[in-house]
Amino acid sequence: MTDAPESSDFRPEARAPRGFADRRARELAAERKILNAVSAVYERYGFELLDTGAFEYADALGKFLPDADRPNEGVFALQDDDDQWMALRYDLTAPLARFAAQNWETLPKPFRRYAFGPVWRNEKPGPGRFRQFTQCDADTVGSARPEADAEIIAMASEGLEAVGLAPGQAVIKVSNRKLLDGLLVGVGVTDPVQKLIALRAMDKLDRLGMEGVTELLGAGRLDESGDFTKGAQLKSGAIDAILKLLGSPAEDRGRTLAALAAITAGSAAFDEGMTELSQIDSALTAMGVGSDRARFDPSIVRGLEYYTGVVFEADLQIATLDDKGRPVRFGSVGGGGRYDDLVARFTGEQVPATGFSFGVSRLAAALEAAGAAAGPERVRGPVVVIAFSQDDMPHYFAVAAQLRAAGIAAEVYLGSSGMKAQMKYADRRMSPAAIMLGGDEIAAGTVTIKDLDLGRELAEAVKGNSAWKSERPGQITVPRGELVASVRAILGR
Repeated sequence: MTDAPESSDFRPEARAPRGFADRRARELAAERKILNAVSAVYERYGFELLDTGAFEYADALGKFLPDADRPNEGVFALQDDDDQWMALRYDLTAPLARFAAQNWETLPKPFRRYAFGPVWRNEKPGPGRFRQFTQCDADTVGSARPEADAEIIAMASEGLEAVGLAPGQAVIKVSNRKLLDGLLVGVGVTDPVQKLIALRAMDKLDRLGMEGVTELLGAGRLDESGDFTKGAQLKSGAIDAILKLLGSPAEDRGRTLAALAAITAGSAAFDEGMTELSQIDSALTAMGVGSDRARFDPSIVRGLEYYTGVVFEADLQIATLDDKGRPVRFGSVGGGGRYDDLVARFTGEQVPATGFSFGVSRLAAALEAAGAAAGPERVRGPVVVIAFSQDDMPHYFAVAAQLRAAGIAAEVYLGSSGMKAQMKYADRRMSPAAIMLGGDEIAAGTVTIKDLDLGRELAEAVKGNSAWKSERPGQITVPRGELVASVRAILGR
């Protein structure tokens, strides 16, 4: 049975799929500016740009989602003609693990790469939550040294400042999962479920405060809506030890380390985590990254089954307002840490790795909130050559080619409207200038240039049509040989 032919009067509704956004030049220019600035920082640190394909075999993605109770769904998958399932990449890290395992013998080790591009998540979309968005990552694969983590932290801090955040507007908060894991073992928490609930409780410190975390570490918490969340059921001694750990952050990394050293965890993992943080502190200090840019905060947890050691988050420090004008924290604009088990899925051998990732759209929103928008209010358009006559089209295209050869964006108007509409078109494009080449100009070897920026400015001071026509604000006629120089003067102004 074949499908019935589509009716000739069928008209599909023009609509974008839910969770997929159309973006115009302004948003794309902001994204490009961010990526260019961050890429320059990453390359100064010696990281190589890598691009992997949009699709990965589904089995290569594996169980890489952050939490144990989240199902490994949420990907856009299809079956290839060889019956293998493949899916659009969920992030940029799983493809890196596959690439490293596949090419390990020929790669320089450690392998330092950065990447950016779209990722896709088959999840329910919502306000600010899209099914396709752009990520930017930097990772070092093959180094277990804490200095590799320190370098990623320093690079992330420098990258955030390169895109427009002032020093102090964002801070990298750093912890080590070994501190949390070691402390829990030291206070007798060995049940995996109990440990998971405790770690999740610690991760809510920013939102719930010490009182809320204390309740979740104990019997549980009744929230404002009346919903009850069962707690980790820890004993009071274990809760006190965890609260002491969470209360140790200070503005200075050295003071935080001293406060952590006073905690008797009775665990080799805790001691190992302390040693790694101390080495990270030394490396950050050597690179000139002070505590105002990166500090230690043991409440940072991040992906519970993903990270194996150091973890960090880039936290926006400025005050922002919600849609009702109330002050709110913007929160995390990126994060990362050490994940030493990901490549082992392919090879069976542990390969140490550490990295940082941020969502470009969220960072652009953070810059907007910080008053340091990544892109212009409106994207500048090209110089527009007005088309008066079909017979003179070769002259118009010759002028456009002359401007383009000089590196100036230009276009000939190719619609069917008259001059008034063409000028309106140029204005809507935010064109810096319009070129008018009528019969008189062609005969005389001249061009008339209308400085649209100056015209917009002067139009406010010119009263009435007659004054406009007589004064012709921002309009000059120059020899054809002076075209490029005259347009460059407008662009420079």
